[in-house]
Amino acid sequence: MIFGRRRPQDIDDTDIDVTPDLTADEDQETDEVPADDTARWDAAFARDEGPFDISEVDLDVDADEVRRVDLGTIIITPFQGMTMQLQVNRETNAVQSILVGDGQSALEVAVFAGPSKSSMTGEIRDEIMATTTRQGGRCQAVEGPFGTELRRALPVTGPDGKPAMHLSRTWLVQGPGWVLRGVLLGKATFEVDNDEAQLALFEFFSNIVVRRGTSPAAPGSLLPMRVPEAEG
Repeated sequence: MIFGRRRPQDIDDTDIDVTPDLTADEDQETDEVPADDTARWDAAFARDEGPFDISEVDLDVDADEVRRVDLGTIIITPFQGMTMQLQVNRETNAVQSILVGDGQSALEVAVFAGPSKSSMTGEIRDEIMATTTRQGGRCQAVEGPFGTELRRALPVTGPDGKPAMHLSRTWLVQGPGWVLRGVLLGKATFEVDNDEAQLALFEFFSNIVVRRGTSPAAPGSLLPMRVPEAEG
């Protein structure tokens, strides 16, 4: 696993570097989806196969031989050839998210405090869609592997100075007191029907274990991670 850091001042799901490959189809549809559809997609998804809460799994090192990386609020399982960057807040030095890649696609992962007895994923999606519209982009809700998925296209200036579109797919998973967000980038965003393009990152996201902790935090606030300890 290749490891590195970035130190952006503020992190959100539009801070990922634009690549020349992220150009949008001009005919992409952005039809509104009825709320009943998104509710049905969310209801059809269960976390039986992850992502998991720390209370739902046994991570005893004697129980299996899986190699994991402990980032405090999340525990991840690296895959062969995976690269990882820590997204670090310049002012607080807190790790706000991680960016993992498989060479063709990437996944930015962050975790937020959530309500203990209800879901706020719908509220978060509404805000993402509203923000996208304000920025002159397009956003569409579709059925994804973790319930409702958002597919976004934001106008940007490409490396060659010409107008381009920054494409992403957003996964949101609600757990007990937390919300896990994954923002998919690269090949898996412009080849959405190519299962192989997203397989490694889908499995990585599914295997994440969230350790919410007991510290009070307002719903929607970022739960910072920590730099993993160096292996001996």
